[in-house]
Amino acid sequence: MNVSLLIARRYFSSKNKRNIISIISNISMVGVAVGTMALIIVLSVFNGLEDLVRTLYGKSDPDLLITAVQGKSFETNEQLLQRIRSTTGVGLLTEVIEDNALLQYHDRQMVVKMKGVSENYFAQSDIDSAIVEGDHRLVRGGESYALLGAGVQHELSIALDNRFAPLHLLYPRNTGKKTLSMNPETAFSQQTIIAGGVFLIEQHIDDSYIFVPIDFAQSLLNYGNRRTALEVKVGASRTIEEVKQDLQQVLGKDFYVHDSDEQHVSLLKAIKVEKMFVFITFAFILLIASLNIFFSLSMLVLDKKKDVAILLAMGATSRTVRNIFLLEGAIVAQVGAITGLTLGIGICWAQQTFHIVSMGMATSVVDSYPVKMQLSDIVLTGIAIIVITITVSIRPALNAARLDLRENL
Repeated sequence: MNVSLLIARRYFSSKNKRNIISIISNISMVGVAVGTMALIIVLSVFNGLEDLVRTLYGKSDPDLLITAVQGKSFETNEQLLQRIRSTTGVGLLTEVIEDNALLQYHDRQMVVKMKGVSENYFAQSDIDSAIVEGDHRLVRGGESYALLGAGVQHELSIALDNRFAPLHLLYPRNTGKKTLSMNPETAFSQQTIIAGGVFLIEQHIDDSYIFVPIDFAQSLLNYGNRRTALEVKVGASRTIEEVKQDLQQVLGKDFYVHDSDEQHVSLLKAIKVEKMFVFITFAFILLIASLNIFFSLSMLVLDKKKDVAILLAMGATSRTVRNIFLLEGAIVAQVGAITGLTLGIGICWAQQTFHIVSMGMATSVVDSYPVKMQLSDIVLTGIAIIVITITVSIRPALNAARLDLRENL
């Protein structure tokens, strides 16, 4: 065994250390353990939130979303649609018209996001699994129905399947004039539709979206062959990334092809940025906790002056002495880090398995805080601890290596 490591381990386990040095070393280990545990838990919670966002939006998001580079809509024709359908890996293609509209019900009204979708929409979306009331079908018996977000239904107190009180949707007419007429009959296109079902996915969607048949949206908005988006379900034979690249080549530079993460890039990026700042913050907390290692090593150097002098007299080099105290600091940090990692991983596993800590809200989409452990977080935490340990240990180790042999014998 390496001489420096052997002596460092001897110093660490020695019962003859002065009491204050032992206390500070123990405090160092506890501080590193608590900081490491907290870092693993917090990073795992952020991973869980990121996965939760993907899961929630995955119920309504397509595998791939095609939109225009310029403008909010684009012209479609059978040739364009056929080029997309014939691309290898495209399992299903859904046409979408989405825009703001004014929703009126009795004497109440609100602006909603109206999303008109073609009949095959629910073959590629899992939104039908989020239905909490009514039926998800938009066309029944040849009649059109609207699927409402739970927030929209609550805001307007909408009753389902009420033929005597249908929903009124209004959209400004494109008359080509710069001013809008004050007469609602000429200023707005208006159509009625029956509320057929209610979904509960995520608050932003629930509070603003309604789904209608694409023919209904096309007529109300007077879109003709224009569409705001095309949604693609990828078949099992190919990966989403492969199909995305092929579609981008087929469609050219006039269209964007976004995968699920790119459809919510701002939200996911915000979570990643928060996670990064949390990591930096907890790394500083670990650094502060590790300052006790600096003090304990400094006191240990003073306590072991004669031992160091004897080692130097026996032929030990300054490098050997320096390594003894560096390894001493590393052992203290390692014991604390391993303890913290074990506790952090154990707590995260318990939360994943037994859902110990609940969200504490009756309206939350999940009952307990989501956590997901990642190997990269454990590796980054380990690297942070190594860097911090070297940083706080280097000065006492250098001081030990510079001790004067004649003054300490």
